[in-house]
Amino acid sequence: MIYIIMGVSGCGKSTLGAFLSEKLGWPMHEGDDYHPQENIEKMARGEPLTDQDRFPWLLKLHEVIERERCSGSDALVVCSALKRIYREILLFGSKALLASTPDQDILPPASPGVFFLFLYGDYDFLHQRMVARRGHYMKADMLRSQFDALEPPLDEENVLLLDIRRSIPDIAVEVEKHAFGYKSSPRP
Repeated sequence: MIYIIMGVSGCGKSTLGAFLSEKLGWPMHEGDDYHPQENIEKMARGEPLTDQDRFPWLLKLHEVIERERCSGSDALVVCSALKRIYREILLFGSKALLASTPDQDILPPASPGVFFLFLYGDYDFLHQRMVARRGHYMKADMLRSQFDALEPPLDEENVLLLDIRRSIPDIAVEVEKHAFGYKSSPRP
């Protein structure tokens, strides 16, 4: 089982990932660690990333997800996954980029055993949180571009909606219940 912890910058993806990794004993792959240096420098200058900036990064994360899935491991992946096409790339790799052409089959909305944990909250709450944050290259003035790009996931995308006004331990309990329920239910 793979959980992709998603949401805009400042929503607590890395904090939740670290907490769940410790609690569940699952490895956590921090998406920020897979960004090329050019992306980090661009964001540090206050420039939003384009789709072209993000696609190679998302393809690297797809490889991580596939490696974990193929090994039968449980894992956590932290990635903003703001747009549906980004989530499709995480699940299906370069096939997602090809699926936009008319002669390609339509991709399924989800992948078995992979779930998105969507940490959501309102702009003002997150902006205050980001202003207080220190030492991160993603500055608070970049938050608007993230909200502008956000395409919230649909139920069909194997998503668990998690309100960031709740505490991390409280959110983790909900995720653990979901994982236990999934693992204990019969598979077709």
